[in-house]
Amino acid sequence: MLSITGRGSVTTCDGITRRDFLQVGTLGALGLSMAKFAELQAAGAQPTGDDKKACILIFNLGAPSQLDTWDMKPDAPREIRGPFKPIRTNNPDIQISEIFPLHAKIADKFSLVRSCYHTAAAVHDTGHQMMQTGRLFSGGINTPHAGCALEFLKGRRSDLPANVILPQPMGNTGGGLPHGQDAGFLGKSFDPFALNADPSQTDFKVPDLLPPQGIGEARLQRRREMRAVVDDAVRNFEGSQGAQLMDANFASAYRLMTSSKAREAFDLGKEPLKVRERYGLTRFGQSCLLARRLVEAGVRFVTINTFITVFDEITWDIHGSKPFTSINGMRDIVAPMYDQGYSALIEDLHQRGMLSSTLVTNLAEFGRTPKINPAGGRDHWPQCWTVYFAGGGVQGGRVVGKSDDIGGYPAERPVKPNEIVATIYKCLGLDIEAHLPGPNGRPFPLVDFGTEPIRELL
Repeated sequence: MLSITGRGSVTTCDGITRRDFLQVGTLGALGLSMAKFAELQAAGAQPTGDDKKACILIFNLGAPSQLDTWDMKPDAPREIRGPFKPIRTNNPDIQISEIFPLHAKIADKFSLVRSCYHTAAAVHDTGHQMMQTGRLFSGGINTPHAGCALEFLKGRRSDLPANVILPQPMGNTGGGLPHGQDAGFLGKSFDPFALNADPSQTDFKVPDLLPPQGIGEARLQRRREMRAVVDDAVRNFEGSQGAQLMDANFASAYRLMTSSKAREAFDLGKEPLKVRERYGLTRFGQSCLLARRLVEAGVRFVTINTFITVFDEITWDIHGSKPFTSINGMRDIVAPMYDQGYSALIEDLHQRGMLSSTLVTNLAEFGRTPKINPAGGRDHWPQCWTVYFAGGGVQGGRVVGKSDDIGGYPAERPVKPNEIVATIYKCLGLDIEAHLPGPNGRPFPLVDFGTEPIRELL
């Protein structure tokens, strides 16, 4: 039986309290009550049945140098063009850096936007906000991550979460500001499910699919039996006082922990070793493979953070001196890992017939200074950089926009972060003129008035 002893106090028949249960990882973050959740559902969070569109957002935290990756300037002076040479790809219209030989083999499947820019402060956190929500946070209003807005508008397809972050949310990047990877004013009930584990580890397990410490199989079986009670309460919440006292995340937690489909989707052991090796036995490579499995199982949106912080690890943040990365470190460590994981993901999605319905977008918070600094690296530069898209309705093999002769400023078709996010929404089948329930209960536009997706990609 399930007894409700008061708001926030739920006890199962085996003596497990609601608090005990919610000590499992990120599912302990509570938000809206069931009654409020139902109001939001009525406002627009309606599941779409056979809708198969999904998005994998790869966020290149730290910000790759456009001049050393996807927008090379071989005729510029050495201190600008950098140490790498451009190589041909399988698309005659696209050349990229020699550090991405596997990208070169699939350049017909992705399209580059070489003229992205923003005018906010050149700190990581502001770029994270704008590139994932379409807005710079101000006035105490944190706008929701694109995956959170998608979950609100379309709901989830199954026991699996609608929106997942791999391998964990962004950490410290120096600004002390929000990164834009949560639901913001939509409330914690629409926050993403964060893995908080490294899928490349041999003992990899998903914390939120494990019972709390000290709960044996017998008690877990009673928990599974309780799922029927929870599901019935959720379905009939209007006539159930208990359901109205139960948070939406509490019900979701039971569904996730007792779902064989969820366990299956997160189980990388189901993949042949050959496939896992093709992606690369790295944190990023296995996150890409896990993202494919989750989308295949019905997850609508997966965000992969290539890195978690810019400090004391080799990342895209190539200032050239410690605690940051050198250009050679990017070449020797970052690029091979990234090239392998991304190319495997695109090829795998294509071979499985999933690429046409799965948008894969590779974003970053800004670019890098055209001129190499005295430490042999490049510093923050939001005035111009490159992002790219594949699948999900995007035409491959295109180049949108153009930078000037030193890769410093857009020369043609400038693209702002809100246009990037609008493109994601468009590819996911959302009405970009839709509204969310904003702060103080007032309608809040999904994207700013007049914002259009990048039509040249579609």
